[in-house]
Amino acid sequence: MRSADLTATAKIRDAAIDQFGRHGFSVSIRAIAEAAGVSAALVIHHFGSKDGLRKACDEFVAEEIRSGKSEAMRSADPGTWFAAMAEIESYAPMMAYLVRSMQSGSELANTLWRRMIDNAEGYLDEGMRAGTLKPSRDPKARARFLAINNGGGFLLYLQMHENPTDLRAVLRDYARDMVLPALELYTEGLMTDRTMYDAFLASEHGGTDAT
Repeated sequence: MRSADLTATAKIRDAAIDQFGRHGFSVSIRAIAEAAGVSAALVIHHFGSKDGLRKACDEFVAEEIRSGKSEAMRSADPGTWFAAMAEIESYAPMMAYLVRSMQSGSELANTLWRRMIDNAEGYLDEGMRAGTLKPSRDPKARARFLAINNGGGFLLYLQMHENPTDLRAVLRDYARDMVLPALELYTEGLMTDRTMYDAFLASEHGGTDAT
């Protein structure tokens, strides 16, 4: 594909992410084209249909999040995390898009979230191999729990926010309110001993402790 085509593709995709996030997935191709400064025909030329455009948006958003998380998981330098936090408001269009996706409940949305859960398993494994994260008895289950917990937790925080339509403010406040307690929980743990975990682990394995 020619460089000019790539530029047009990126411009349309970014406009679509913004428009889908603002107005939902019923927004028209014409409105997306207008936001991108191109014709509706050019949108169809590059993506084939609105579903094709949405799939391209899904792929881009999932990869952007995977890439950012992977970088963070591989780094034991707090500066890397502070730098990401400083740019958190720039993720507002993508987070608005993800919120719309969660709320839509469509098959495309389910596909996106399954991919993001798979991606979570990948970047958690990178963190484990880099020595920043502890290993898990069940990496897939841990990744699924964290992805669902974080996605659902953000959606609840959004609904409780005094200005839920301002995703930049929501992200800024979410980081302020949630990152430190999350780091405490992930770093220091919650329970004082292993009694409950060992009991449930033994029950899961038919009464045999798998430790």
